[in-house]
Amino acid sequence: MRRRGFEHERDLVRRLWSEGFAVMRAPASGSKVKRTMYPDIVAIMNGRVFVFEVKTSYREKTIYIPRNQVEKIIEFARRANGKAFIAVKIIGSGTWRCIPIGELEETRGGNYRWRSELVRKGLKIRDLVEMVKSCKKIDEYLD
Repeated sequence: MRRRGFEHERDLVRRLWSEGFAVMRAPASGSKVKRTMYPDIVAIMNGRVFVFEVKTSYREKTIYIPRNQVEKIIEFARRANGKAFIAVKIIGSGTWRCIPIGELEETRGGNYRWRSELVRKGLKIRDLVEMVKSCKKIDEYLD
């Protein structure tokens, strides 16, 4: 199962790289490094830093993200002066959708979720490239 997750992370790395980003996969899942706060993927283009926590789903459904994963990506993005995203791959379709971390909704239990209706509205990889090249704000892509 973990190996399949790594394959999906590598797929996102390849796609971002092919669009012109400098990309690095920094997997920490299951590692013994608990205090280090780094995301699954870091992508840089034209001085803009994007960090991603990667999730997968077999359909467009509500995605739940543990609080500690959200906190680590927020802290990394803050230190890098970058933007944090949750990237979800809809398995079978090959589609990637990204949502800015600030768009997540906090659950009663203190974790976070990305509602199913928002998955469709998530940013595509091409939207991220356009944001970097045109300097548009994230909000302009989420309508």
